[in-house]
Amino acid sequence: MSQEVIRGIALPPAAQPGDPLSRIDTPSLVLDLPAFEANLRAMQAWADRHEVALRPHAKAHKCPEIALRQLALGARGICCQKVSEALPFVAAGIRDIHISNEVVGPAKLALLGQLARAAKISVCVDNAENLAQLSAAMTRAGAEIDVLVEVDVGQGRCGVSDDATVLALAQQARALPGLNFAGLQAYHGSVQHYRTREERAAVCRQAARIAASYAQLLRESSIACDTITGGGTGSVEFDAASGVYTELQPGSYAFMDGDYGANEWGGALAFRRSLFLLSTVMSTPAPGRVILDAGLKSTTAECGPPAVYGEPGLTYAAINDEHGVVRVEPGAQAPALGAVLRLVPSHVDPTFNLHDGLVVVKDGVVQDVWEIAARGFSR
Repeated sequence: MSQEVIRGIALPPAAQPGDPLSRIDTPSLVLDLPAFEANLRAMQAWADRHEVALRPHAKAHKCPEIALRQLALGARGICCQKVSEALPFVAAGIRDIHISNEVVGPAKLALLGQLARAAKISVCVDNAENLAQLSAAMTRAGAEIDVLVEVDVGQGRCGVSDDATVLALAQQARALPGLNFAGLQAYHGSVQHYRTREERAAVCRQAARIAASYAQLLRESSIACDTITGGGTGSVEFDAASGVYTELQPGSYAFMDGDYGANEWGGALAFRRSLFLLSTVMSTPAPGRVILDAGLKSTTAECGPPAVYGEPGLTYAAINDEHGVVRVEPGAQAPALGAVLRLVPSHVDPTFNLHDGLVVVKDGVVQDVWEIAARGFSR
């Protein structure tokens, strides 16, 4: 084959506006636009009702268009989990970003300094040496950054867990050049996936008590603690009503993956499923078994395999790199070769990170394809 012919071969887009659902190439990540928009409105209304700010977490989707739509509905800003992840969002015009993580290392700190010159950036700290490094990096960059002391409210991951260290870090942040002490990061990740509302409520009450005690300690030491930020999709129902948190950081609520879907929900926060992975039946090798073209390179399985949506008797039974094995239960209708199935990813965050674009659909017709611009930005 000639080089000229080879140069003329290009990968066509998976979908284009106006395409019906049946013409979307697979595997493709697909967003049900009406359900997505309803979820955004519900969460913003919940935050407004409780007079707390909403700062949705972009690590869930890595897509600037999604963040812009959240901001348009009233969100204060967004969260990112890594410094590099923030780059496409700043490029898209977003100017208020909280890096809800500690940032360590010369390259990352230098990048953080550059970002702090272009946008209002805040970052977490739980170490005095890191605070000094942040100050030096901001001084070199000629920038300022807001600092939030991360406190451990039960997660057992990052964050300090004693009064003396919280107070010392806050005082150090106030004294160092280039830094502004802004408050506390108080996030409990594990509680997001406790299945019953009663379980989540109890853990959230304890987390709020811990955060409130640290905030009171700071105020008694004449240190303002204007921001207490945290919360996730599974806990915002209780965090918003606690009277402790000033900001909420949910992310997955916009999509509702299989793991969050297994939680007990109620009332105003019964979010709709909006995210699907389209996959094609590529083989029908035996009765009771069909093979899909979506495996571990299209979705992840740390929370279990994806689920087949809306097709009773079909179970995604095994996941390989590029194949999904679907078991057809006795009496169920086996899909034909070439049939397209909708899958529900079990965990949206790493699934988004496997795709370049998000196909946006309304009433079975493609509306747009949004770039997942921060895909792979994990430094």
